[in-house]
Amino acid sequence: MKITGARPEFFSAIRKRALTRAAAAQVPGGAPADATAFLGLSEADLTPAVQGALKTLLAEIDDLRAEVGRLKGRLSEAEGLADRDALTPLLNRRAFVRELSRVRTFGQRYGGRASIVYFDIDGFKAVNDRYGHAAGDAALVAVAERLLSQVRESDVVARMGGDEFAVILVQADAAVAEAKAEALAAAIERAPIRFGEWSAPLHVSHGVREVSAELEPEALIAEADAAMFARKRARRIAVRTALP
Repeated sequence: MKITGARPEFFSAIRKRALTRAAAAQVPGGAPADATAFLGLSEADLTPAVQGALKTLLAEIDDLRAEVGRLKGRLSEAEGLADRDALTPLLNRRAFVRELSRVRTFGQRYGGRASIVYFDIDGFKAVNDRYGHAAGDAALVAVAERLLSQVRESDVVARMGGDEFAVILVQADAAVAEAKAEALAAAIERAPIRFGEWSAPLHVSHGVREVSAELEPEALIAEADAAMFARKRARRIAVRTALP
């Protein structure tokens, strides 16, 4: 490639001086002393035309770096949104599975126990059918906020879809998790939900499954869900049996 106006020694100077003069051209903080010092040359070694072309190129590189930084920021923001539930301030199922996988792997390598608590709102369909989806959304947000207020920062809370929620309790075996699940259920049910002039009590069912290396995250979630459903069914049978 021919650069009009460049001196004959231009390319040989780059080759011969790149290593020795690049180091000498650095100023405190790592920035080059002038726009062409990173080539091992000073501005005096180049014609004005080549100096101008190099400065333009460097400016374009700086612009590209800035744009890459902006794109990385947008990508990070998009990834964060992809992990969030669209309605509540919780993680979504995708993020919950990822975090469960991380907790499971940590337990395999370093020891320590963790458990899943799976929640379902009792009678949620009736709330939607009778009072509308806005009231149903208010119930979902209320459950999410009450769960968040009762767990540690190290725990993970997610909305799994519909009216189902899940919590990863770290450093908690099945017995500890069961006691905590009862406390969480009590916190959820302590006050009614309100939407406009309407209010109604909240009731939830829950199931617990200790995390184990033998089962993959989705299988662990399925077992916690099954434990929740079994408890819900037992409660229904108990209510029917108690009726006169």
